[in-house]
Amino acid sequence: MSRANGAAPGRSSRIILGSIDSTNDEARRRAIAGEAGPLWIVARRQSKARGRQGAPWATEKGNLAATLLLPWRGTLAEAARLGFPAALAVADLLGIFAPKQKIAVKWPNDVLLADRKASGILLENFGAGPDGAFQVAIGIGVNLSHHPGRQGGRWQPTSIKAETGSAPDFETALDVLSGRLGHWLNVLEDQGFAAIRKEWLARADRLGKEIEARLPKRTLSGRFADLDDNGALVLEAEDGTHRIAAGEIYWEEG
Repeated sequence: MSRANGAAPGRSSRIILGSIDSTNDEARRRAIAGEAGPLWIVARRQSKARGRQGAPWATEKGNLAATLLLPWRGTLAEAARLGFPAALAVADLLGIFAPKQKIAVKWPNDVLLADRKASGILLENFGAGPDGAFQVAIGIGVNLSHHPGRQGGRWQPTSIKAETGSAPDFETALDVLSGRLGHWLNVLEDQGFAAIRKEWLARADRLGKEIEARLPKRTLSGRFADLDDNGALVLEAEDGTHRIAAGEIYWEEG
C-alpha cells in the first residue's frame, strides 16, 4: 500500500511566514497552483485559522502554526487516519518541552497537556493532483507561549509556558515537530497503521474507562475498549459494541 511520495517529511522544504490567514488555506492555494510537496508551511501568526467543525483557532506570535502539504497515494480512508501520527508527533514535542507534565492523546486527534488542550490538528484533502496523488494538508497548531482564556468546553486551553514557566523557541519547536512527524510517517510507511495504533493506545487517556460519546443524532455511554484498524473508537455499551468513526468524547473529572 503506497502512501506518501517524495522526500521524507521531516527533511522536506519549509516556508516560514510572519503572518497569514491560515497555513491550511495557504497549503490549499499552493496545491491548486500545482505545488505537490512534501512542504511545510509555517506561520508565526494566523488571523483566520480554524479547527475541526470550523471552530476558530487563533495563533498569536510566540506560538507555532504549521501545515504539512503531503502527496498521498493511499486511499482517502487511509488519509483520514493521518491525525494519529500527527498526534503522536505533538505528544513527543510536549514530552520534550514539558517532561514533568501529564501528556495524553484524546480520540480522535487531540493532545492534552496536564489535562488541558495545548494543540489543534486539522486534516484536509484538496483532491488529486496531476500525478494522481491526493494533496493532503496536516495542519498543526501548538500553544508554545500563550493560550486563550477560559472557554466553555470540557478541556480548557493551556500552553507549554503556562505549565512549565518557559516557552520553547519557535524554530526549535518546529524542528522537533517536523522531525517527529517525519518519524511517525515513516513508521506508518514501513510498518502500517497497526504500529501507529499500538503507540497511540499506549498514550490514550481513559482507555478501559467510562466515557461519553456525543454523536450528531445521539449520545452513547460505555467503556473505551479499543481503537480499531480503521481508527474508529470501540465503545462497549450496555446495548452492545459500537464503532464510532466520528464524534466527540467526554468524561467526568477524576
